[in-house]
Amino acid sequence: MSDFALLTAANLGVTLAGRAVLHDVSLSLQPKHLVALVGPNGAGKTTLLRALAGLQASTGTIQVGGEALSALSLRERAKRFGYLPQGHVVHWPLDVKDVVALGRYPHGGTDPARLSATDEAAVQRAMQATEVMPFAARRVTELSGGERSRVALARVLAVEAPIVLADEPTASLDPRYQLDVMKNLRKVADDGVLVIVVTHDLGLAARFADTVLVMSDGRLVAHGAPSKALSDTIMADVFRISAYRADYRSETVILPWSGI
Repeated sequence: MSDFALLTAANLGVTLAGRAVLHDVSLSLQPKHLVALVGPNGAGKTTLLRALAGLQASTGTIQVGGEALSALSLRERAKRFGYLPQGHVVHWPLDVKDVVALGRYPHGGTDPARLSATDEAAVQRAMQATEVMPFAARRVTELSGGERSRVALARVLAVEAPIVLADEPTASLDPRYQLDVMKNLRKVADDGVLVIVVTHDLGLAARFADTVLVMSDGRLVAHGAPSKALSDTIMADVFRISAYRADYRSETVILPWSGI
């Protein structure tokens, strides 16, 4: 696995409404990694994700592929990051394929009906990866919650960015769809992309992530492999819980078990 740091941050801080919500966060993340960003409510997870993408003003420095994020144009930033916000609700009755095609906008694909061959191929790959081809011509507003979540992920994958940021992509989904989303993101990471996922599901984080970042009160308090970052001490101090631990089919199982 490459040692090249695709995304780095040094002394990152964010202040909102006069209150510091992110404090001195530094990290270095590589391609081909799925990174789970976890922590209690209000820990600063979404703020950190938005700051890394340049969507939230911050202090400190961020580099993407060795270049300063602050030096990149908005269009270039949009090419470097595929961003899936919380909720990912589409209110317009667009066809599924047209929604996915929105992911090509940073590359100049402004009209879904007139995509270049390159853009068309990217849209097809994204739809195939998320298994939404069967309802490509349906209105996205007619789909189930699980289907809409897959369409939203396909839009992000259609960007074909080297970094994918997903904010709680499994929230409110049935267990099967939660697993489908995480398996898709795991495959994307295995194909060479850096994937950062905000999640409250520590079990999914432990199973699918190479690296876990633990946030608490706006600070990065643990960073490492799931078994290390989600240690008994972190579970108790940050999450106020104990956990059941096991290995199943060569995969790590960490299951929140009881409050402390």
